[in-house]
Amino acid sequence: MRNNNYSVAVIVSLLLHALLLVALLWGADFSMSKSKQSGNTIQAVVVDPALVNQQAQRIRQERESAKKAERDRLRRLEQQAEELEKQRQAEEKRIRELKANKLKAEKEARLAEKERQRVAAEKQKVAEEKRKADAAAKVAKAQAAKAEAERKSKQEAARKAEQERQRKVEQQRKAEEAARKAEEARKAKVAEQKRAEAAAKKAEKARIEAERKAAEAKELQRQQEAALNDMFAGLEAETEQRGGARGQFVSDEVARYSAIFTQMIQQNLLVDQSFSGKECVIRMRLSANGLLLDATEDGGERTLCRAAKAAVVKVSQFPMPEDPEVIEKLRAIRLTVSPE
Repeated sequence: MRNNNYSVAVIVSLLLHALLLVALLWGADFSMSKSKQSGNTIQAVVVDPALVNQQAQRIRQERESAKKAERDRLRRLEQQAEELEKQRQAEEKRIRELKANKLKAEKEARLAEKERQRVAAEKQKVAEEKRKADAAAKVAKAQAAKAEAERKSKQEAARKAEQERQRKVEQQRKAEEAARKAEEARKAKVAEQKRAEAAAKKAEKARIEAERKAAEAKELQRQQEAALNDMFAGLEAETEQRGGARGQFVSDEVARYSAIFTQMIQQNLLVDQSFSGKECVIRMRLSANGLLLDATEDGGERTLCRAAKAAVVKVSQFPMPEDPEVIEKLRAIRLTVSPE
């Protein structure tokens, strides 16, 4: 752009100089033509020297006037050329300034565009960072909420697990306590059974010894009776009468001791409300001194019978009368237990 403006200014200057040269040549031709014409006229009219002088003077004045006019014209042309040169230089300066201003404006525009782009990029970067920060904050918030929910869930699970553990510990403690009591009861029962077995063995031994002694006494009595049959033959009627009274005595004693046995069993019976109105028949086998040898259910409500049998085992030994015949009746006895 700058080279084009400079070329235009050079062309304008050359044109101005060309015009000035043409004008000078044209002025010279005009002067020569005027001179030739005057010369011809002088040659044609050679009459009056004064007129010639006047004419010469007029020609000189005209030439001076022409020269002056030419000088003025040349001066004007030079002034115009100078003005044009000044205008050209001013125009070139203005063009240079415009170009500089344009370049400056373009540079400033480029800088402004770069700044705008930088600001836009910075804004975009800030917006992207904000978006990422918002997204990260949202994710962090969601993660925090999830972590809090998981923490509460784990805390609740831990609380329930602790409750369950405490419940199991309590169950285990109760089970251990029940097992301990059951073991104690078992040991007590085993000890009681051992005592009962020892007593039963002792009673059985005593029974065998008593039976042996009774058999000996009976044999002795038989021998004595056989020896005295003849002596007491007349007393048979009296003996028969006394035998009837003896039978009644034995029946009464058996009934009395049966009532005592039943009362002892019911005193050791673990009574339950469901036993009301129910009864159980227990058949017992005793030794001669009242030691329990065996007890079996002989009819009745099963639950009550189990409790009655346990009560019989708990008594383990019953009081016996001194009369051998009554003892013999009581050794295999059948009792009815009915809780009051």
